[in-house]
Amino acid sequence: MTISNDDDLTHLKEIGRIVANTLEAMGKALEPGMTTSELDLIGRKLLEAAGARPAPELAYAFPGATCISVNEEIAHGIPGARRIERGDLVNIDVSAEKNGFFADTGASFAVPPVTRSIERLCRDGRRAMWTGLRQVGVGKPIAGIGQAIGAFARKNGYSLVRNLASHGVGLSLHEEPKEIATWPDASERRIMSDGMVFTVEPFLSLGAEWAEDGDDPWTLYSSPEAPTVQYEHTVVATRNGPLIVTMAG
Repeated sequence: MTISNDDDLTHLKEIGRIVANTLEAMGKALEPGMTTSELDLIGRKLLEAAGARPAPELAYAFPGATCISVNEEIAHGIPGARRIERGDLVNIDVSAEKNGFFADTGASFAVPPVTRSIERLCRDGRRAMWTGLRQVGVGKPIAGIGQAIGAFARKNGYSLVRNLASHGVGLSLHEEPKEIATWPDASERRIMSDGMVFTVEPFLSLGAEWAEDGDDPWTLYSSPEAPTVQYEHTVVATRNGPLIVTMAG
């Protein structure tokens, strides 16, 4: 999607705020003993109360309103009977549609008590995302996002999952520009245009380099198995830099 008028931007900001508020509320509700299905239901009720429809369900018939991935699961985890325990690393990915507009956001949450290395991983996962977001702007190379995140990961001793990419979003959940690498990609030649809408969502890890399929059609697992976090915003490229629409408030 390319934003071409104020009405489109207003609608995108509205759904962006809805998914951001939902993610924030789910993170605050997260506690040991609850199931991922119970956490998902909180998200569903909040989205529906705001007049939004869960995007994974709408676009792909995903069996849940949100994706909730625990520990070795790093993306597209199906909400179910799994109970969240102390020390778990939980990723929540929230995307939704309202008035024909889509936004996508996500974050990882460490359930106390956790080790200092996991605390650091969560802190640096956010830093990696912001490192990429700072590369967004009209006329800038898309490759700059992955180059900056890659440099950050190398400097701080992390790996990046290299087959889960950022993507265009706005009029559908996944659209052009597709497959935006959050790692260095020498083949990337595209340039950001005014109003271009996409996500920035690096998967920062303590050793994983790939996401691999599991026993169900959806859940992806770290390979090699290692703690991995994902943080994600939906952003619009503007002449003044990044305009982030998935901020809670």
